[in-house]
Amino acid sequence: MKSVLIIGAGQFGRHIAKRMSELRCEIMAVDSDEECINAILPYVTSAQIGDSTNAEFMRSLGIPDYDVCIVTISDSFQDSLETTALLKELGANKVISRAQNDVQEKFLRRNGADETVYPEKQTAIRLATKEASDDILDVLQLDHDLNIYEVRVPEEWTGRSIADLDIRKKHNLNIIAVRTSDQLIVPMPHMHLSSDDAILVLGNMKDIHKVF
Repeated sequence: MKSVLIIGAGQFGRHIAKRMSELRCEIMAVDSDEECINAILPYVTSAQIGDSTNAEFMRSLGIPDYDVCIVTISDSFQDSLETTALLKELGANKVISRAQNDVQEKFLRRNGADETVYPEKQTAIRLATKEASDDILDVLQLDHDLNIYEVRVPEEWTGRSIADLDIRKKHNLNIIAVRTSDQLIVPMPHMHLSSDDAILVLGNMKDIHKVF
């Protein structure tokens, strides 16, 4: 069970808290706004109203005891930056901070963030990739170039086995799962693809767009 500190109890912070509570994490939430704290209470183990840029208050939380600290402040980049730097100064094991543009991402990295999340950019890339092709149903970005794509089975692949298609050799792509009408399964080489199936393919965008 991971111990998590979420600083910033706005909408983004609440979404994180809700999911992490479902995954049985112990969560402490901090925000300077009482209404935000009240809204996040159903999803956290405990919560405090306080100023995350105040060193004395932050020290009282026992920062080194948390496995990860997530800074989701969105209304003040100065507060987000100061909080990120302070967490690292107080011995945080891992700091993940929210950025709203490329410049913020760069400054957060320089001031103690081990990782940054940029939800607007990530959502935009996902949406644009999906809507650029009728055959791409979804995309999960792993890094700058390598992604997992959920795609429709091309007509010319219907009825053929995965071994026969050999897309790893022919197209530099890997089929890692097949979604049938009711389940997601790990494919075997002898499995034949149906026109009703969707496949999860690991590869880069250039190779994906050559095929789909």
